[in-house]
Amino acid sequence: TCIGRESNPGQLLGSSTLLRRLEISVAEAEKRTGKNTVNMQETFTVYLIETRPIDAITDGHNPAPDSLWRRYSEFELLRNYLLVTYPFIVVPPLPEKRAEFVWHKLSADNLDPDFVERRRVGLENFLLRVASHSVLSNDKILYHFLTEEHEWKEVVYETGFQAKADSRIKALSATFRVKNPDKRFTEMRHYSDELQSITSQLLRVRARVADRLYGVYKVHGNYGRVFSEWSAIEKEMGDGLQSAGHHMDAYAASVDDILEEEEHYADQLKEYLFYAEALRAVCRKHELIQYELETASSDLVSKKHQREELATGMVRTFSFKGMTNKLFGQEAPEQREARLGLLEEQIVEGEETVKEKTSECQEYVKDAWVDIQRFKEQKDRDLREALVSYAVMQISMCKKGIQVWTNAKECFQKM
Repeated sequence: TCIGRESNPGQLLGSSTLLRRLEISVAEAEKRTGKNTVNMQETFTVYLIETRPIDAITDGHNPAPDSLWRRYSEFELLRNYLLVTYPFIVVPPLPEKRAEFVWHKLSADNLDPDFVERRRVGLENFLLRVASHSVLSNDKILYHFLTEEHEWKEVVYETGFQAKADSRIKALSATFRVKNPDKRFTEMRHYSDELQSITSQLLRVRARVADRLYGVYKVHGNYGRVFSEWSAIEKEMGDGLQSAGHHMDAYAASVDDILEEEEHYADQLKEYLFYAEALRAVCRKHELIQYELETASSDLVSKKHQREELATGMVRTFSFKGMTNKLFGQEAPEQREARLGLLEEQIVEGEETVKEKTSECQEYVKDAWVDIQRFKEQKDRDLREALVSYAVMQISMCKKGIQVWTNAKECFQKM
């Protein structure tokens, strides 16, 4: 069976997604101080996860939510478990651990309150993505993560997922050795590289624009100062200049909220920057399974050649054993029979292995392709929505700018 099917014991009964049964939110973040594994004092952030059964809400009750605290590293552990257990799924990414693509006013400190708040939103988004996935949402470990504050890590490690994780490292080198790669997965891997490159460029451009925009807006504050100073020396024009100065000050101050809202759209793009790696992981795992199938097939062909050579006494290829036979005479019939018997056993085992690997590969391709199609539909929908919203925000920003100058014009006209 395909890797990933092994995870059935970890599945909860019921076909509906967890999000239809449970309301999930990451309600707040809190800074804490404590000792780490090497007994050093450290400051870290914990996030409050709240859950409530949907049934209780729809029945007209409004029970207090169950809640527990988790560190970012625990979210990482959950995601690593999901990656290894469901290699055929494009697992949703976590928000960044440290701020990337920052512009000058944005803090790169991972304890900065604005960064922590954006990360809180990102972690909630991750949980909602996982809890609405038809396969991932029904995993028992996910349910433990959301509802069992203590001993959760022990339950994860008991699954033995880390032993399987080693095969992901092997997948890195398998890429270069697959003889007959699946064209669809090769193309999808190239696409993930391109998606990562494009979103990186987009985020870099956006950071540069944010820098310039911040400067342009803030420099309007100088108009405010100059108009205010000018108003002090004018009798007839004073009130109009003073009012226009206030509008300029308000315009300069408004950029902070604008760029804070923009950061929300940047985070949506970053999610797909990180999704590109999740998509690549699915392709790499397929390459590893394909490589294992090709290796098993090659070994079987080799064993059958050896059996043929032994049975006919003909050695078609040069070998050290062939040379020694020529020099020192043929092996005894009993030895040959024993070797033939061993080869027959190995061939039977080899045929079974090839059959298993073929089935595993076919199953993986079927499951992975279903999830890749689901991901593509989600991506198209999400990015279209984010880009349209970003454009609407830019239009709104420009309209506010027009309004400021319209107000200023009216002030000047009253002078």
